[in-house]
Amino acid sequence: MRLPDNLPHRLSDHFHLYELTRSQLAARHAIPNHPNAKQVAALRLLCRNVLEPVRRHFKIPIVPSSGFRCLPLNRLLGSSDSSSHCRGEAVDFEVIGVSNAALSEWIASNLEFDQLIVEYPQAENGNAGWVHVSIKAGENRNQCLTRHAYGYVHGLPVFSKRSKP
Repeated sequence: MRLPDNLPHRLSDHFHLYELTRSQLAARHAIPNHPNAKQVAALRLLCRNVLEPVRRHFKIPIVPSSGFRCLPLNRLLGSSDSSSHCRGEAVDFEVIGVSNAALSEWIASNLEFDQLIVEYPQAENGNAGWVHVSIKAGENRNQCLTRHAYGYVHGLPVFSKRSKP
């Protein structure tokens, strides 16, 4: 699905709007997943303050799996209407060759964020699941959570020693 020409294409040095708005599910359901100017500004903040520092530190390109989601797409995914993805403030991603354990620990220790959530981890497999990070233009909570099938718990997950690279 092509983005409107009036939207900026580059959000930061290494990230483009298309990467943070693309969705196979939206394409299959003909849902235009186009952010407004305020949501684009939030995506730019997210790229510059989260994705770029992660890319620089690990020296590996990052492919976000989910960034901005318009409300119809977000609902189709079964997510809450209050999701930070709908405001352009969140991204789900992994870094190839870096465990989610190492990634989440680095982010927690080095970046400002609103929420850092390791989603669906497995204690014996540091690569299971993915990392969700949100950031706001104002006050950020630096809240770390772990999401399991049964719900959320505070703090980052504990991974076994052998799960780390």
